[in-house]
Amino acid sequence: MSTFNIPKREEVSEANQAIFDQLEKQVGFVPNLYATYAHSENALKNYLDFSGAPSSLKAKEKEAVNLAVSQVNNCAYCLAAHTAIGKMNGYSDAQILELRQGKASFDSKLDALAQLAKNITENRGYTDQAVVANFFEAGWTKENLIDTISLVGDKTISNYINNTVKATLDFPAAPEL
Repeated sequence: MSTFNIPKREEVSEANQAIFDQLEKQVGFVPNLYATYAHSENALKNYLDFSGAPSSLKAKEKEAVNLAVSQVNNCAYCLAAHTAIGKMNGYSDAQILELRQGKASFDSKLDALAQLAKNITENRGYTDQAVVANFFEAGWTKENLIDTISLVGDKTISNYINNTVKATLDFPAAPEL
């Protein structure tokens, strides 16, 4: 159960109302976690700008990171959302479950990415250098490394907000591992 109310459009600032309108057009609804960000005058815009910023990682690669990080941080909301988004990006149910565990036996390059995302998150940035070496050996670049770390931070923000406020799920719940 949510510890915070999910604000409705009329309960947020004009700037956040405009963002709600954009989300309605782009996504078809305002996800409850995003609406929760709107308790702050600035957090929703700041988060969307950060998460939507250009990256060397493609959408499908970002979802591999999002799934691994959200699993480590045990964020039910983000696991539900990124399971749905992962499917939209072409992952099968089995692949999504594997990515949540920080691995991808179906793709060696994604495997190195998922392992890195999991390791960064588990170790709070004190990443195992063997995992970093494996990442580079799989063909990733220094730019990809920095963008992955940024994405881990991006997803951790959402995970922490949800794990604190417990936004009501508006995506189908992710299956247990």
